[in-house]
Amino acid sequence: MNPLKKLFKQTAIYGLATVLPRMISFFLVRVHTEAMAPGVYGELAVIFAWFAMFNVVLAYGMETAFFRFYSNSDDKDRVVSTSLISILVSTFIFMGLALLFQDGMADLLSIDPKYIKYVVFILALDALVIIPFAWLRANERPTRYAAIKILNVIINFGLNVFFLFILPKMSAGNPDSFFGRLYVPGFQISYILIANLIASAFTLLLVFRPYVRSSYGFDTTLWKKMMKYALPVLVAGIAYSINEVFDRVMLEEMLPASIAKTEVGMYNACVKLALFMTLFSTAFRLGIEPFFFNHAGSENPQRAYAQITNYFVILGSIILLAVVVFADVLKELFVPDEAYWDAMKVVPIVVLASFFLGIYHNLSVWYKVTDRTRYGAFISVIGALITIGINFFFIPLIGYMASALATLMAYGSMMVISYYLGKSRYPVPYNFRKIIFYLSLSILFSALSFYVFDRNLIIGIVLLLLFFGLVYRLENEMLKRIFLKR
Repeated sequence: MNPLKKLFKQTAIYGLATVLPRMISFFLVRVHTEAMAPGVYGELAVIFAWFAMFNVVLAYGMETAFFRFYSNSDDKDRVVSTSLISILVSTFIFMGLALLFQDGMADLLSIDPKYIKYVVFILALDALVIIPFAWLRANERPTRYAAIKILNVIINFGLNVFFLFILPKMSAGNPDSFFGRLYVPGFQISYILIANLIASAFTLLLVFRPYVRSSYGFDTTLWKKMMKYALPVLVAGIAYSINEVFDRVMLEEMLPASIAKTEVGMYNACVKLALFMTLFSTAFRLGIEPFFFNHAGSENPQRAYAQITNYFVILGSIILLAVVVFADVLKELFVPDEAYWDAMKVVPIVVLASFFLGIYHNLSVWYKVTDRTRYGAFISVIGALITIGINFFFIPLIGYMASALATLMAYGSMMVISYYLGKSRYPVPYNFRKIIFYLSLSILFSALSFYVFDRNLIIGIVLLLLFFGLVYRLENEMLKRIFLKR
């Protein structure tokens, strides 16, 4: 099969594994915002921000290191068993320390102590599935990967709906029944965490086979090499999570206490409307990472990498414009409570920021295939410093708009820096004339639709159709070659 066609096929399956679960999770935004006031939802947002941070720390780059060494190893079982033992030991050390010092952890993270045990167990379960999921991807089993990911979110979504809506009604109808006694008023955040815990436990059971079949041989030399490769990825991951979610924590800490959680809640709900760009970028990344490594030794792989980036920018430009044009439709569907709508003005900014991040991931091929992951860490740290700096200085002045602009500036800077560092170290013949044309036109049409024409849906659709027409006219032959050539 044509390598590019195979890439798009796998990306489509990984996309399903990413899009469908996150789409279901997207409906959780509606569930949560209907069940909770912005202030309570803001408290939940801060907890999930810490989830994102700790998930990166507990993975410490082993997923990427696993790909790198598994694909090139003659003894793949040794890579699997060494990776599993490393994750097992680190996870249980974390769990033991966190439970031992849970009160101190709650104070440090500004989380209500009653939620800490849930947080610790969810983090541990999520860490234990890292290598099994990486193994599925490395062995090109996207269908099983997709099925398990989707099932996880279906369980989580179902339990959220049950705990937040069905259980209260059952309790009101018969308070002396089993379900009536199970219901606790004002217990929404705990119910949400319990739903996550059950879903994570079920997922671990479904991917447990590598733990059963592993020889549990630990290769110290291999582990040191993997850690040397992984640690810059860890630094980059921490920096990335700062760019993604740490603004919620800073908003809560820096805004007046009377409005902090409410502002975080509104901002977090409207930022979720950028999910469609995030879904596309993540699905594409899941598909191209194995492709990057598997084709690094082929003849002239840079040409293929350049083509992939071109396709990404074209599709991403369409998604950017579509999300901005239909922003008001999306808010009615997913955030129907008007109490959250004041933060809608951040939507075009965060969607564009997510697009910049996706382009950055495509440009980052140079340091991944040349084992220069320290550059990825360096670039991400710069982005994190920009995020923290802009938030720190401007949150007191413009609130959550500072967080949106910080995200855009951070990802934009990372994109530009990666290109200039890679240009001399691993030259890739990107078609920047085409990239800049589509990106600039999409941004221009988005700004016209959202700001100049005040989100007028008819004008927005006309601009979107015009953009589609230009893409079809200019890229018709290219699309045929990808999807019709065998």
